[in-house]
Amino acid sequence: MVAYKCFNCEKEIEDSTLRKRVRCPYCGSKMLYKPRTTITKLKAV
Repeated sequence: MVAYKCFNCEKEIEDSTLRKRVRCPYCGSKMLYKPRTTITKLKAV
C-alpha cells in the first residue's frame, strides 16, 4: 500500500482510493506526492 498526500489540502490518500483517477477525492486537486521518510545521518568515526 502506497500513501500519497495532496499538495493542496495535505490529506493522506491511499492508492486503493485513487484507482485510475489521479485526483484528490477531498478537494479535486491533481497535484499528489509521496511523502519521503526521514533520513538518519550518522557521523563517521
